[in-house]
Amino acid sequence: MPQVNVTISGKAYRMACGDGEEAHLEELARFYDAKIDEMRQAFGEIGDMRLHVMAALMVADEVSELKKTVAKLEGRLESLQGDAGSADQRAGEVEERAAAAIDAAAARIEGVAKSLLPSSAG
Repeated sequence: MPQVNVTISGKAYRMACGDGEEAHLEELARFYDAKIDEMRQAFGEIGDMRLHVMAALMVADEVSELKKTVAKLEGRLESLQGDAGSADQRAGEVEERAAAAIDAAAARIEGVAKSLLPSSAG
C-alpha cells in the first residue's frame, strides 16, 4: 500500500492510500490545509484544534450543499429523461399516423391513376 507524506497546518503526516490515489490524497490535504489557513486569516490564532474543527465543519457544509445540489440535478435529469421518453413515444405515434396517411394517399393516387388509364378493348 503506498504511503504519502502530507503537510497540514505545518505538521507532516504520513498517510496510507490505495494504489494510484497518491495525487488525490495530496490534493485533498492541500485543500484542507487551505481551509485551515482561511479560518486562521478570518479568526486569528485561536488554537490548532479549534481551527481544524472549524475547517472540518466548513468542508462538511460544502459537502452537504453539494449533495443537495446533486440531488436536485438528479431529480431534474430524471424528469428530463421522462419528458424525453414521452416525446419519443409521441414522435413514434406521429410517425405511425403519417405512415398511415401516406399509405392512404398512395392508394388513392393509384386509384386515380388506374381510372385515367385507357381501358383495353378486347
